[in-house]
Amino acid sequence: MNDSIVKQPKVVVLGAGSLFFGRQSIWQMVHSPYLNNGTLALVDTNEEKLAKLVKLAKMVAEDNGVPLKVEGSTNRRDVLEGADFVVLSFAEDTVKYRGIDCEVSLKYGIRMCSGDTIGPGGIFRAMRELPVIMDCAKDIEGLCPDAWVINYINPSTVHGIALSRYAPKLKSFALCDSHHMPHKKAYDAIRAGIIGEKSEFTAEIDRRFDYRVAGVNHFTWLLKAQFDGSDVMPQIAEALKKAAGTESNGGDTGAKALYNDAITYELYDIFGSIPTCTGHTKEYVRYWQGLGKTQDAIPPLSIWETEDRYKRHEEMWKQVDDFLTGNRPIADYMQSFGPDHATDIIESMVGNLGKKFFVNTLNRGAVTNMNGDSFLELLCEVSLDGVKPLHVGEMPRGVRGMQELVLDTHELTAEAVVERSFEKLRRAMMTDPLVNSIHDADQIIKELLEREKEVIPVYWYE
Repeated sequence: MNDSIVKQPKVVVLGAGSLFFGRQSIWQMVHSPYLNNGTLALVDTNEEKLAKLVKLAKMVAEDNGVPLKVEGSTNRRDVLEGADFVVLSFAEDTVKYRGIDCEVSLKYGIRMCSGDTIGPGGIFRAMRELPVIMDCAKDIEGLCPDAWVINYINPSTVHGIALSRYAPKLKSFALCDSHHMPHKKAYDAIRAGIIGEKSEFTAEIDRRFDYRVAGVNHFTWLLKAQFDGSDVMPQIAEALKKAAGTESNGGDTGAKALYNDAITYELYDIFGSIPTCTGHTKEYVRYWQGLGKTQDAIPPLSIWETEDRYKRHEEMWKQVDDFLTGNRPIADYMQSFGPDHATDIIESMVGNLGKKFFVNTLNRGAVTNMNGDSFLELLCEVSLDGVKPLHVGEMPRGVRGMQELVLDTHELTAEAVVERSFEKLRRAMMTDPLVNSIHDADQIIKELLEREKEVIPVYWYE
């Protein structure tokens, strides 16, 4: 084990202006005794946003009396040297371009509530982000080749596949925050009636609760739930069914939140497994695309809400500004946030804490009836020595078939972008489970290439 990592870890965040991660990474770096004597290096191409996050991090560290060193740069090469961990968490005008992806797709009958992992939205987000990720990988190989690279950018599977396949010398895995442990397992323990509230989820309860989740990122399923050897899957499903009867389907919850419990139960009723990321999973299947000839009790998917997202981002930046200006005491910062998935994992790796986490990585036999190189979200032992997926068992038929189709789409997308192959781009689009017409798909590709010309690499137009 590398002593320099344990004593003074350097964590570089590429895309510090990403509010969904940047603010929480500061919390964990300050809070953790394993991390707060190291360095947090924040990188963002937007100088104004970067300056705010760097100042905020320094203020929080000073207020908490920790020796955390905070650096900032608009050029990643200035801070990568000596990095032990590099977190990729950037997106170029993601609200704007996801809105365009969803708008154009809807024109051709494809409904996306998130638009960043499957469907034309997932493919074109990879077109925008993956070339930059691979440029980052080259810099990391040159400046800090021993660093762990953690991808936190959707489509997480596409980017994780690309890093593992096209930058194999790097130690990397991909993340999503929907299965942050032990929180995810604790909520289902409540649904199963094992405990009454989250605070009752102890290490002993954790040990007795056999809880197995697996699948492609955003398309994961609870395959086994047993407490002291007794199946509690039906109780979890029943709790979701009850919640579906009272769930709020309006307000500011967003398209990803609508009808999730009802959809979760309906998919369980069909497949016998419980989808665990329904806000995305409902976009991976064709059932709520509005293509049926008869009326469904659950309406077609609502579309990604661009303007509401802009408002949400404005509110989050206002919160940052309030801390910086003193309108809100900096002492409130540590009560406003909590552990983030990526920095939680980094803390466990540095401190050798032995915690288990859901990460996206190569299957390596965990799901016994899928290929070893299938890139899946799995519960893993994560340490400085590597990522080891834990045994799951078989993926049920039906669910497995859908998994394989999604994986083929994601793998073709990664190949298309890295190899700059229009042929594979088109093939990925035709393989995608949401596409119903060859001609429509060709038109979607044509329109998105034209409307996103500012952020798609120029070689796609040569």
